[in-house]
Amino acid sequence: MQDWLWMTAADLGRGIGSGAIDPVALTKTYLDAIDAHPDRDRIYTVVTHDRALAEAGAAAERARAGLRLSPLDGVPISWKDLFDSAGVATEAGSRLLKGRVPDADAPVLANATAQGLVCLGKTHMSELAFSGLGLNPMTATSPNVNDPKAVPGGSSSGAGASVAFGLAAAGIGSDTGGSVRIPSAWQDLVGLKTTAVRITLKGVVPLCLKFDTIGPLCRSVEDAGLLLAAIEGGKPADLAGATLKGVRMAVLTTCVLDDLRPEPKAAFEAALEKLRAAGAELVEVAAPEVDRAMALSGLLFTAEAYGLWREVIEANPEVMYDRILERFRAGATALAADYVAAWQALEQARAEWAARMAGFDAVLAPTSPILPPDALRLVEDETYYVTENLLALRNTRVGNMMGLSALTLPTGTPSCGLMLMGRPMGEEALLRIGAVAEKVLT
Repeated sequence: MQDWLWMTAADLGRGIGSGAIDPVALTKTYLDAIDAHPDRDRIYTVVTHDRALAEAGAAAERARAGLRLSPLDGVPISWKDLFDSAGVATEAGSRLLKGRVPDADAPVLANATAQGLVCLGKTHMSELAFSGLGLNPMTATSPNVNDPKAVPGGSSSGAGASVAFGLAAAGIGSDTGGSVRIPSAWQDLVGLKTTAVRITLKGVVPLCLKFDTIGPLCRSVEDAGLLLAAIEGGKPADLAGATLKGVRMAVLTTCVLDDLRPEPKAAFEAALEKLRAAGAELVEVAAPEVDRAMALSGLLFTAEAYGLWREVIEANPEVMYDRILERFRAGATALAADYVAAWQALEQARAEWAARMAGFDAVLAPTSPILPPDALRLVEDETYYVTENLLALRNTRVGNMMGLSALTLPTGTPSCGLMLMGRPMGEEALLRIGAVAEKVLT
């Protein structure tokens, strides 16, 4: 049964469908592993034992009757602590929201439940999702499976750790500037950033509504496709027959290759060679509009985040981690005219990107230019915190600024991911390419 903890969600679903895996036994195995883990309380904010066992029991009955609701019916997963859960505290990693208990599940959680997925509980995160590092001195900093001294990546830090440590078959997180992809890359997982507005944000604690997205952190591209369908209430991407032959990929050279640390650089170059060998056509492409867009991100992110949170923050600022508080307050002086002009400039940059990349099936970049930073040094050295946080988010933020779908894949080098960016609302096509790339890279 311990082998179940390391299987893909899709394989667990197939095992349930064939009768080889009992959903109740599976869920108990996960719950026992969670409760026995020394870092349980750094990964999970709450474990919903009763809900999980009740949902597993219903899944077992459906499986016996041949009435399964989806390929993942009976599979246990975790949820980032910004998705509303009925009767369970949802505090978004912040003492500002201590004791916040919603009356209803967020629609994405309700959709997944309607597809038969089992809710194991809620996972830790960066405070109000405003950091890519996963450091949270105010609640808990989740561990990194590759380095006990390092941060796990954020803001979906516990979501990634829950999967990496075998304490969930998958985790559902959010991504505003890289918050699904960074913890996935730094813990050798697959992470899918969906297109903004594709999936409802109702019942999700916001950071920047125009950039917030929802996506899975999981063990395979197949899992990512199945989980996207589950939280959306839709149909999974068809991955059969996908190939890299004839696929054209742009290798982005603007900003994402700057200041690459040795390990991510070597992993990226090796990944490109494997993709070429598999038949993909790779073309280096400079995109000056990316630099212009990235220069706008500070204003756009902080102005909206502070606008959403100003009253709550300023009523009780002393309970916040000072560096997160500073990031929010950076938006306090933004002028409405500058904000509107910045959005106009970003829309122009997005149009230029779409025209430039129209002939490509995907755009490639290292998911992160750095390895996971040292947690203690981040706390003690403010300059280190600022530089590492900005670098951690830089490459992934390209996908958010350009409004794209994006996927990170493990490269085989620990904590080094390969990012594939696709078209807006192009998740299914991106997943098909990712499914083949995944096999090539591992």
